[in-house]
Amino acid sequence: MPKIKPKFIIFDLDGTLADTIVDIGSSVNFVLSQFDLPIHKISDYKHMVGDGFRVLVERVLPQDKSNDDRLFDEIFKLSMRRYEEHVLDETKPFPGMIETLEYLYRKGLKLAVLSNKPDRLSKKIIESLFASVDFVAIWGDNKDRARKPDPSAALELCRIAKANPKQSLFVGDSAVDMQTAKAAGIAAVGALYGYRSREELELAGADYLISSPQELLSIFESG
Repeated sequence: MPKIKPKFIIFDLDGTLADTIVDIGSSVNFVLSQFDLPIHKISDYKHMVGDGFRVLVERVLPQDKSNDDRLFDEIFKLSMRRYEEHVLDETKPFPGMIETLEYLYRKGLKLAVLSNKPDRLSKKIIESLFASVDFVAIWGDNKDRARKPDPSAALELCRIAKANPKQSLFVGDSAVDMQTAKAAGIAAVGALYGYRSREELELAGADYLISSPQELLSIFESG
């Protein structure tokens, strides 16, 4: 793909802006252990996040428990509560991310966050870790918005930012993010430093791949 000169960049959160996986996995594992259910390796959570917290709970439950609605609701409620209490214990920005965002902001680019993480937790993380950056919007999972890969939220963010999708980028680390970008007509940037594989990102249609936050700048036109 040729270099571009975007005016607006939308970022995924988990595995893209911040490394959140330890707090997510530890919180859910704690609740599973209270019910004597099998826990998962923290690294396994990298392949289970990305589609929202309810889907994550569906994925962590043993198959023979998956149709137990009462158990599901209890695990979901307690996991959410536990995670809210520990959402910033180990979570931190990926190396170089704060500096990259600050540089983009100084250059006049508009920035936004679009995550399938619950909305209030998305805002809490971004406002705590990236306080020096002024985002157009920080959007997480909200009952009034369709979750990724539905492109409607991404397109609404473009409207709010007064940016043409063709002059925008969507940066994420999963197939869900790449699919969202493609459906919205936005160039898709796959974050190889995140939680998913190069193969997944390429198969989902990534236009660019970056190995670090700083590499995002390498796909821009100079000037």
